[in-house]
Amino acid sequence: MSYAGERLILDADSHLMELPDFLTAHADRDCIELMPRLGAIATGQFDPGRHAGTPGHAPETVERLVALGDDITRGPKWHDALGSFSGPERTQALDQLGFKAQVVFSSFCARPTFEAPPAHRYAIARAHNRAVAEFCSADKRLIGVALTPLDDPDQALAEIEHATALGLGAAWVAADPPGGRSPGHPAHDRVWAALAERGMPFILHVGSASLQIPAPWMNDGFPDRVTARGGAEVIGSKDLTVIHHAPQRFISALVLDGVLDRFPSLRGGVIEIGAGWVPDMIRRLDHAQEIWAKSEPHLALMRRKPSRQIRDQLRFTPYPFEDVGALIRESWPELYLFSSDYPHAEGGRDPIGRFERALAGFDEETKRRFFQENFRGLYPNAHAA
Repeated sequence: MSYAGERLILDADSHLMELPDFLTAHADRDCIELMPRLGAIATGQFDPGRHAGTPGHAPETVERLVALGDDITRGPKWHDALGSFSGPERTQALDQLGFKAQVVFSSFCARPTFEAPPAHRYAIARAHNRAVAEFCSADKRLIGVALTPLDDPDQALAEIEHATALGLGAAWVAADPPGGRSPGHPAHDRVWAALAERGMPFILHVGSASLQIPAPWMNDGFPDRVTARGGAEVIGSKDLTVIHHAPQRFISALVLDGVLDRFPSLRGGVIEIGAGWVPDMIRRLDHAQEIWAKSEPHLALMRRKPSRQIRDQLRFTPYPFEDVGALIRESWPELYLFSSDYPHAEGGRDPIGRFERALAGFDEETKRRFFQENFRGLYPNAHAA
């Protein structure tokens, strides 16, 4: 029996764990020096150097990890997990997990790409996207996510074409104002149109904005106080409470500037940023559109209320510790979808169990939406059962 058991699971968030040469091995020859040094970035609890130059774990390690069977989510995390940096191994991990499809994000590349000098971003993104495509090529159940800086619409379109040719299934964007513009600026309409035409969702994920609050907020007068940053967790408690601010701002600008209304077939996902903030964002957007429509006449031209646009076009992954049942009762079951975060520790030891308990009392159709159907709406081109 797999971890998923008899339930059909489509996983909206998993990760590969990059090795130090992840980017340099896939960069154009004249761009190698532009690549961020991942060995220096992945420090602390991460030790990618132990596996440098290896195609996967040692055979005896693979045998031990396979022996975990349906306890795979209770086993090692990060680089030590089965299929963490080897595509062929991920096939074995998927078999044990029992998931019919799984979206794959990198772990360390997003911020170094989005924060690189503008002239370097697309070269880094191209190397990243080749590397992700190579990892995912081992199994058609894997859906790779392409880093797609939006700053230069022409180059963004070229990278969307490249990602499509590589077989990648989503465009990971930054939550910053691209090129000093709102994401709803007409300069970006060609990008949104291209994604909509391809059935390729845009994704905001951890890494779309800074994970950590600015240093002054950590100056609490207790220099010996321990923070979980870089130790037990990638972020700390203060970071968690505001991690959604940049994605919420991005989505709000996108809606109020009319992008979702202009491109009704465009889909987007907000992944690994939690979802407890979503019902309130929806209420605020409806209030903003209704109350400001007189003083900002363009808001009165919307064909659908913001809440309807979000319900139709956007999806969110709650954290396992959030009560997805309460979120559904406060909004709609179409909005939320399952994620494991495999092999990151934040996904926990039993994400299915925690979500099942939160959904206790809901009918099977609601559960099927959460574990399957909302994923299909976000990824219409996925090879999913």
